[in-house]
Amino acid sequence: MDGWKKAVVAGSVGAATVLFLKKKYPAGVLATGVGLAVLASEFPEKFEKLRRSLPDYFDRGMQVMEMAARAGKRITEAAGQSAYDAWEEIGG
Repeated sequence: MDGWKKAVVAGSVGAATVLFLKKKYPAGVLATGVGLAVLASEFPEKFEKLRRSLPDYFDRGMQVMEMAARAGKRITEAAGQSAYDAWEEIGG
């Protein structure tokens, strides 16, 4: 990769970091996009492979989120039942 491309990528990552820390999210996303565009121009075959595999990543992520939601529901139900049982033991 050429030196100027490395500088653009590093600068956009640094700028995006600062912008996200300052809570300027749209500008941070834009700066990140600039860096990704430069990387995509340098490594088009790798980005094409990534683009093709994104649906699989989203599906896996959704499965993880569904499992977390089910676990949270079970924990909430278990906590509610044990609190009720404790209240009954006190005589409430």
